Amino acid sequence: MQRHLVLRVTTKLLMPFILLFALYVQFHGDFGPGGGFQAGVIFGAGFILYALVYGIKNARLVAPDYVIRVLIAAGLLLYIGVGFAGLFLGGKFLDYNVLASDPVSGQHLGILLVELGVGVTVAATMITVFFAFAARGRDEG
Repeated sequence: MQRHLVLRVTTKLLMPFILLFALYVQFHGDFGPGGGFQAGVIFGAGFILYALVYGIKNARLVAPDYVIRVLIAAGLLLYIGVGFAGLFLGGKFLDYNVLASDPVSGQHLGILLVELGVGVTVAATMITVFFAFAARGRDEG
């Protein structure tokens, strides 16, 4: 546990800022550069940093495989659900105007939900791919 003490302490200090920046990019994507994909990559990279420093076993305790699989599906279902909500409310698939009484509010809500679905799916997929490659040749699989 005392091995790489500086790396462990630095990672522990940086993790909240990395995840907070991912949330900023996620929710600022409606108003400027950024959005779900970029936020998902940042969040996934932060988690991968945690796994590299603290070990794959500890990372799997923080995010078990079933949780990651549920997050992949939940993000995809959120994206598709917003599309179908537009259809059910009388618009086209992914037509955000009909999601609220005001078309501008509907656009903001639709983009926010779609980007959230993308972000969750991208982060969970990155973590899954990392776990798949990290477990190759090991008994942790």
